[in-house]
Amino acid sequence: MTTNPFEDEDGTYLVLTNAQGQHSLWPDEIAVPDGWDVALTASSRAECLAFVEEHWTDIRPTRTGAHA
Repeated sequence: MTTNPFEDEDGTYLVLTNAQGQHSLWPDEIAVPDGWDVALTASSRAECLAFVEEHWTDIRPTRTGAHA
């Protein structure tokens, strides 16, 4: 049976951020998508969740552009 790599409790993850300050847990064996940067290198799922909880305190996207 195949495990969903995004929900593997024992997997190793990255924390990614985008230009709007949004965060995402990302399996470390999958290439980082364009537009996202690594904010936390390969860590346990629990460590990544703790990082996101500490650093992403406002889930609203950052406003960018002339209409901000």
